[in-house]
Amino acid sequence: MTPSVFDNADSSTHGSHSETIAARANFDAGGNARISELGRSAYLQALEDGWADHRRLHTEGRRARSLFDASRETIAAVLGARTDEIHVAPSATSALHTAVAALCAGRARVSNMTVMGAVERSALINATMFHGEHTLIEVDSRGRVEVDGFAHALKEQPTAFAALQQANHEVGTIQPVGEIAELARTAQVPLLVDASASIGHIAAPARTDWDALVANPADWGAGSGIGILALKPRTRTRRTWPEDQDAWFPGGASLPALFAAAVTLSETERLRQVRANQHRAWIDQIRAAAAHIPDAEVVGDPHDRLPHLATFSFLYVDGEAITSELDKHGFAVGSGSACTSATLNPSHVLAAMGVLTHGNVRVALDWDVTQQDVDRFIEVLPRAVRSVRSLMGAEDL
Repeated sequence: MTPSVFDNADSSTHGSHSETIAARANFDAGGNARISELGRSAYLQALEDGWADHRRLHTEGRRARSLFDASRETIAAVLGARTDEIHVAPSATSALHTAVAALCAGRARVSNMTVMGAVERSALINATMFHGEHTLIEVDSRGRVEVDGFAHALKEQPTAFAALQQANHEVGTIQPVGEIAELARTAQVPLLVDASASIGHIAAPARTDWDALVANPADWGAGSGIGILALKPRTRTRRTWPEDQDAWFPGGASLPALFAAAVTLSETERLRQVRANQHRAWIDQIRAAAAHIPDAEVVGDPHDRLPHLATFSFLYVDGEAITSELDKHGFAVGSGSACTSATLNPSHVLAAMGVLTHGNVRVALDWDVTQQDVDRFIEVLPRAVRSVRSLMGAEDL
């Protein structure tokens, strides 16, 4: 009989394999942080206590319903939403796609045009192209959307809705959500805020600054399998999918994943400022180290940014090669577009900023990164760049 990959599952945590794991560090946590120990415990607890259908009236169903309601209440409190405004999606991408479809359909008599920044997630850009048209507002060299350009677009054309990320998922630059929200209110246009890269790292946007908001629990250490859509009831929407007892996401979503999301978000919010201060100091060190490498460009706002994220690019370096070289040294990093990393396509974010797209490295520190990890990365990075340039015959250019 052919051995199963599950036959040696227990042994994978022993011997040299555990030494390999201990030597590795996740510097690619953007949208995919490791699940925390508290999140893991919460997930297992919900498997035990919340296995039943939470819509049933028996004791087991009511117990599951209690976990479901408490989870939504906890998430709502952090987002500044009401509990009934929280809708549970299978993923953040699903939440974005559903929000776009419903907003476009609800505002179809007004327009099918979406106004948004040029550095939004590909999931959002692609969804607006599928359901209508969009106007992409230019950004400055740090990736911040031009407020005047947004104002002009909202004034000059009928708009179904506007969209803006709270902070950029590739370079970390924080966007002027409050200013854009005021422009959208004046134009009587709903605003969708993509907070999928920022919740858990910086404070949530003010309640007055969004009509719909998307958050991603996988980004704050809750594991995958869940997404959050917060939607104010007064926002005009129309469903474009069949009626179901789960009105927004037919079939529902994983209760264990939702409970883990709520528990980890509560923990993350409690530790947020301490972690942010530490991550910001480490990212400053990494940015400074990258800037000292010849023919390097460190991008994004150096101050008004997500605390755990940095991006830099190198001339004469291939993105896939530098990613693989750093992986050999135990570091998982991102490269290319965060939205299409499987193909390492040039980043549309960096292209919109007018900065170097070649040889891109994106660092997003996980919650369990240590000073030792950062020191080792700073030591390894210049050697990795030199090694890749040498392989490409570009070390003397």
